[in-house]
Amino acid sequence: MEKPQVFRSPTAVVVWVVWLLFAVGNWVDLAVQGRDHTSVVAAAILLLATGAAYVTAQRPRIIADEAGVTIRNPLRDHRIGWAGVAEVDLVDLLRVHCAWGGPPGAAPADREHHKVISAWAIHYSRRRQFAAEARARRGARRSASAFQVGFGRAYASATPASASASSTEAEAEKIVKLLQAHATAARAEAVWAGSTVEIAGPQPTLETTESPTPAPGTAPAPAPAATTTVATTGWTEPLTSTWSRRALLALLIPALILLIVVLV
Repeated sequence: MEKPQVFRSPTAVVVWVVWLLFAVGNWVDLAVQGRDHTSVVAAAILLLATGAAYVTAQRPRIIADEAGVTIRNPLRDHRIGWAGVAEVDLVDLLRVHCAWGGPPGAAPADREHHKVISAWAIHYSRRRQFAAEARARRGARRSASAFQVGFGRAYASATPASASASSTEAEAEKIVKLLQAHATAARAEAVWAGSTVEIAGPQPTLETTESPTPAPGTAPAPAPAATTTVATTGWTEPLTSTWSRRALLALLIPALILLIVVLV
Protein backbone atom coordinates (compact mmCIF):
# COMPACT_ATOMS: atom_id res chain seq x y z
CA MET A 1 0.00 0.00 0.00
CA GLU A 2 1.88 3.05 -1.27
CA LYS A 3 -0.36 5.74 0.13
CA PRO A 4 -3.29 5.75 2.58
CA GLN A 5 -6.64 4.74 1.14
CA VAL A 6 -9.65 6.79 2.23
CA PHE A 7 -13.15 5.33 2.20
CA ARG A 8 -16.18 7.60 2.58
CA SER A 9 -19.88 7.56 1.86
CA PRO A 10 -20.54 9.25 -1.51
CA THR A 11 -24.03 10.18 -0.32
CA ALA A 12 -22.62 11.93 2.73
CA VAL A 13 -20.21 13.92 0.56
CA VAL A 14 -23.06 15.05 -1.69
CA VAL A 15 -25.16 16.02 1.34
CA TRP A 16 -22.28 18.06 2.75
CA VAL A 17 -21.65 19.92 -0.51
CA VAL A 18 -25.34 20.66 -1.06
CA TRP A 19 -25.78 21.87 2.50
CA LEU A 20 -22.68 24.05 2.32
CA LEU A 21 -23.94 25.73 -0.86
CA PHE A 22 -27.36 26.21 0.73
CA ALA A 23 -25.86 27.73 3.89
CA VAL A 24 -23.54 30.07 2.00
CA GLY A 25 -26.42 31.27 -0.18
CA ASN A 26 -28.55 32.00 2.86
CA TRP A 27 -25.73 33.80 4.65
CA VAL A 28 -25.23 36.04 1.64
CA ASP A 29 -28.96 36.74 1.50
CA LEU A 30 -29.08 37.54 5.23
CA ALA A 31 -26.05 39.80 4.94
CA VAL A 32 -27.63 41.74 2.07
CA GLN A 33 -31.26 41.96 3.23
CA GLY A 34 -31.27 41.12 6.92
CA ARG A 35 -30.85 44.01 9.32
CA ASP A 36 -32.78 42.84 12.38
CA HIS A 37 -32.19 40.54 15.34
CA THR A 38 -34.13 37.69 13.70
CA SER A 39 -31.67 37.62 10.81
CA VAL A 40 -28.74 37.33 13.20
CA VAL A 41 -30.43 34.44 15.02
CA ALA A 42 -31.12 32.73 11.69
CA ALA A 43 -27.48 33.11 10.69
CA ALA A 44 -26.37 31.59 14.00
CA ILE A 45 -28.76 28.67 13.54
CA LEU A 46 -27.34 28.09 10.07
CA LEU A 47 -23.84 28.09 11.55
CA LEU A 48 -24.80 25.49 14.14
CA ALA A 49 -26.48 23.33 11.49
CA THR A 50 -23.35 23.59 9.33
CA GLY A 51 -21.24 22.38 12.24
CA ALA A 52 -23.57 19.41 12.68
CA ALA A 53 -23.42 18.66 8.93
CA TYR A 54 -19.61 18.78 9.05
CA VAL A 55 -19.49 16.37 11.99
CA THR A 56 -21.99 13.86 10.61
CA ALA A 57 -21.37 14.07 6.84
CA GLN A 58 -17.93 15.51 6.11
CA ARG A 59 -15.82 14.04 8.92
CA PRO A 60 -16.63 10.29 8.98
CA ARG A 61 -14.20 8.20 6.96
CA ILE A 62 -11.97 5.13 7.10
CA ILE A 63 -8.25 5.59 6.45
CA ALA A 64 -6.19 2.48 5.70
CA ASP A 65 -2.40 2.75 5.56
CA GLU A 66 0.52 0.36 5.79
CA ALA A 67 0.51 0.16 9.59
CA GLY A 68 -3.17 0.05 10.45
CA VAL A 69 -6.65 1.47 10.05
CA THR A 70 -8.13 4.72 11.39
CA ILE A 71 -11.87 5.08 11.83
CA ARG A 72 -13.14 8.64 12.05
CA ASN A 73 -16.62 8.87 13.49
CA PRO A 74 -18.53 12.12 14.13
CA LEU A 75 -16.84 12.90 17.45
CA ARG A 76 -14.16 10.24 18.02
CA ASP A 77 -11.17 8.78 16.20
CA HIS A 78 -10.17 5.13 16.57
CA ARG A 79 -6.80 3.75 15.50
CA ILE A 80 -5.49 0.16 15.58
CA GLY A 81 -2.70 -1.77 13.89
CA TRP A 82 -3.55 -4.37 11.28
CA ALA A 83 -2.50 -7.27 13.49
CA GLY A 84 -5.15 -6.20 16.02
CA VAL A 85 -8.02 -6.35 13.51
CA ALA A 86 -9.70 -9.70 14.15
CA GLU A 87 -12.61 -9.33 11.73
CA VAL A 88 -14.43 -6.83 9.52
CA ASP A 89 -18.14 -7.28 8.82
CA LEU A 90 -21.30 -5.43 7.82
CA VAL A 91 -24.51 -4.97 9.77
CA ASP A 92 -26.14 -1.56 9.36
CA LEU A 93 -22.65 -0.04 9.46
CA LEU A 94 -19.22 -1.44 8.74
CA ARG A 95 -17.80 -2.93 11.94
CA VAL A 96 -14.17 -3.56 12.87
CA HIS A 97 -13.64 -6.23 15.54
CA CYS A 98 -10.47 -5.39 17.46
CA ALA A 99 -8.43 -7.80 19.60
CA TRP A 100 -5.11 -6.75 21.09
CA GLY A 101 -2.89 -7.84 23.94
CA GLY A 102 -2.33 -6.00 27.19
CA PRO A 103 1.02 -4.78 28.50
CA PRO A 104 3.64 -7.30 29.61
CA GLY A 105 3.13 -8.49 33.18
CA ALA A 106 -0.56 -7.61 33.22
CA ALA A 107 -3.10 -9.74 35.00
CA PRO A 108 -4.54 -12.66 32.99
CA ALA A 109 -7.89 -10.87 32.67
CA ASP A 110 -6.16 -7.84 31.17
CA ARG A 111 -3.84 -9.60 28.74
CA GLU A 112 -6.28 -9.50 25.86
CA HIS A 113 -8.85 -6.86 25.00
CA HIS A 114 -11.76 -6.99 22.59
CA LYS A 115 -13.84 -4.16 21.19
CA VAL A 116 -16.10 -3.61 18.20
CA ILE A 117 -15.88 -0.26 16.42
CA SER A 118 -18.72 0.81 14.12
CA ALA A 119 -17.68 3.06 11.24
CA TRP A 120 -20.21 5.77 10.40
CA ALA A 121 -18.59 6.28 7.00
CA ILE A 122 -19.84 3.01 5.45
CA HIS A 123 -23.55 2.21 5.54
CA TYR A 124 -25.06 -1.08 4.49
CA SER A 125 -28.71 -1.99 3.94
CA ARG A 126 -29.43 -5.72 4.01
CA ARG A 127 -32.96 -4.96 2.93
CA ARG A 128 -31.81 -3.31 -0.30
CA GLN A 129 -29.30 -6.09 -0.86
CA PHE A 130 -31.92 -8.81 -0.49
CA ALA A 131 -34.31 -6.88 -2.76
CA ALA A 132 -31.61 -6.54 -5.44
CA GLU A 133 -30.79 -10.25 -5.24
CA ALA A 134 -34.49 -11.16 -5.47
CA ARG A 135 -34.87 -8.96 -8.56
CA ALA A 136 -31.83 -10.59 -10.10
CA ARG A 137 -33.23 -14.08 -9.47
CA ARG A 138 -36.60 -13.14 -10.96
CA GLY A 139 -34.84 -11.63 -13.97
CA ALA A 140 -32.77 -14.79 -14.43
CA ARG A 141 -35.89 -16.96 -14.35
CA ARG A 142 -37.65 -14.69 -16.87
CA SER A 143 -34.59 -14.75 -19.12
CA ALA A 144 -34.43 -18.54 -18.98
CA SER A 145 -38.10 -18.88 -19.88
CA ALA A 146 -37.77 -16.25 -22.61
CA PHE A 147 -34.91 -18.12 -24.21
CA GLN A 148 -37.05 -21.22 -24.30
CA VAL A 149 -39.81 -19.47 -26.26
CA GLY A 150 -37.43 -17.55 -28.49
CA PHE A 151 -37.51 -14.07 -26.93
CA GLY A 152 -34.35 -14.31 -24.89
CA ARG A 153 -32.64 -11.35 -26.51
CA ALA A 154 -35.13 -8.80 -25.16
CA TYR A 155 -35.19 -10.15 -21.61
CA ALA A 156 -31.44 -10.71 -21.49
CA SER A 157 -30.78 -7.09 -22.40
CA ALA A 158 -33.31 -5.91 -19.78
CA THR A 159 -31.62 -7.80 -16.90
CA PRO A 160 -27.87 -7.07 -16.71
CA ALA A 161 -25.66 -9.31 -14.61
CA SER A 162 -24.63 -6.38 -12.46
CA ALA A 163 -28.16 -6.13 -11.03
CA SER A 164 -27.32 -8.73 -8.38
CA ALA A 165 -26.47 -5.99 -5.90
CA SER A 166 -26.91 -2.28 -5.60
CA SER A 167 -23.82 -0.15 -6.11
CA THR A 168 -23.70 1.09 -2.51
CA GLU A 169 -23.89 -2.38 -0.97
CA ALA A 170 -21.44 -3.78 -3.52
CA GLU A 171 -18.93 -1.04 -2.72
CA ALA A 172 -19.33 -1.69 1.03
CA GLU A 173 -18.65 -5.39 0.53
CA LYS A 174 -15.59 -4.54 -1.56
CA ILE A 175 -14.23 -2.34 1.25
CA VAL A 176 -14.80 -5.12 3.79
CA LYS A 177 -12.87 -7.61 1.66
CA LEU A 178 -10.01 -5.15 1.23
CA LEU A 179 -9.71 -4.37 4.94
CA GLN A 180 -10.04 -8.05 5.86
CA ALA A 181 -7.26 -8.95 3.42
CA HIS A 182 -4.88 -6.43 5.02
CA ALA A 183 -5.74 -7.70 8.51
CA THR A 184 -5.29 -11.35 7.55
CA ALA A 185 -1.91 -10.65 5.94
CA ALA A 186 -0.76 -8.70 9.01
CA ARG A 187 -1.76 -11.47 11.44
CA ALA A 188 0.03 -14.05 9.32
CA GLU A 189 3.11 -11.82 9.24
CA ALA A 190 2.93 -11.39 13.02
CA VAL A 191 2.81 -15.16 13.59
CA TRP A 192 5.67 -15.72 11.14
CA ALA A 193 7.81 -12.99 12.70
CA GLY A 194 7.17 -14.27 16.21
CA SER A 195 8.16 -17.83 15.31
CA THR A 196 11.23 -16.55 13.46
CA VAL A 197 12.39 -14.59 16.50
CA GLU A 198 11.99 -17.66 18.70
CA ILE A 199 14.01 -19.80 16.30
CA ALA A 200 16.70 -17.13 15.82
CA GLY A 201 17.08 -16.51 19.57
CA PRO A 202 20.36 -17.68 21.15
CA GLN A 203 20.16 -21.11 22.78
CA PRO A 204 22.24 -21.47 25.97
CA THR A 205 24.84 -24.26 25.85
CA LEU A 206 27.65 -25.39 28.08
CA GLU A 207 30.16 -23.71 25.83
CA THR A 208 28.30 -20.36 25.70
CA THR A 209 27.10 -20.13 29.29
CA GLU A 210 29.95 -17.81 30.17
CA SER A 211 30.82 -15.08 27.71
CA PRO A 212 34.53 -14.62 27.12
CA THR A 213 35.96 -11.35 28.39
CA PRO A 214 37.13 -9.17 25.50
CA ALA A 215 40.78 -8.26 25.40
CA PRO A 216 41.73 -4.78 26.67
CA GLY A 217 41.41 -2.13 23.99
CA THR A 218 39.10 -4.18 21.81
CA ALA A 219 35.42 -3.51 21.26
CA PRO A 220 32.97 -6.10 22.54
CA ALA A 221 31.64 -8.51 19.98
CA PRO A 222 28.39 -7.34 18.46
CA ALA A 223 25.24 -9.12 19.52
CA PRO A 224 23.51 -11.33 16.94
CA ALA A 225 21.25 -9.34 14.68
CA ALA A 226 17.66 -9.61 15.85
CA THR A 227 14.99 -10.47 13.36
CA THR A 228 12.80 -7.53 12.46
CA THR A 229 9.40 -7.99 14.09
CA VAL A 230 6.02 -6.69 13.10
CA ALA A 231 6.14 -4.27 16.03
CA THR A 232 8.63 -2.12 14.13
CA THR A 233 6.06 -1.56 11.40
CA GLY A 234 3.29 -0.51 13.76
CA TRP A 235 1.03 -3.41 12.77
CA THR A 236 0.74 -4.47 16.42
CA GLU A 237 -0.38 -1.02 17.56
CA PRO A 238 -3.16 -1.40 20.17
CA LEU A 239 -6.49 0.33 19.86
CA THR A 240 -6.49 4.02 20.76
CA SER A 241 -9.66 6.12 20.89
CA THR A 242 -9.55 9.90 21.15
CA TRP A 243 -12.07 12.72 21.05
CA SER A 244 -11.73 15.01 18.06
CA ARG A 245 -11.16 18.59 19.17
CA ARG A 246 -12.07 19.94 15.77
CA ALA A 247 -15.42 18.14 15.79
CA LEU A 248 -16.21 19.30 19.32
CA LEU A 249 -15.31 22.88 18.47
CA ALA A 250 -17.43 22.70 15.31
CA LEU A 251 -20.45 22.10 17.56
CA LEU A 252 -19.59 24.01 20.72
CA ILE A 253 -18.55 27.33 19.16
CA PRO A 254 -21.72 27.73 17.01
CA ALA A 255 -23.86 26.65 19.98
CA LEU A 256 -22.19 29.28 22.16
CA ILE A 257 -22.65 31.94 19.46
CA LEU A 258 -26.32 31.03 19.11
CA LEU A 259 -26.81 31.22 22.88
CA ILE A 260 -25.19 34.64 23.06
CA VAL A 261 -27.24 35.94 20.12
CA VAL A 262 -30.51 34.69 21.62
CA LEU A 263 -29.78 36.14 25.06
CA VAL A 264 -28.60 39.54 23.83
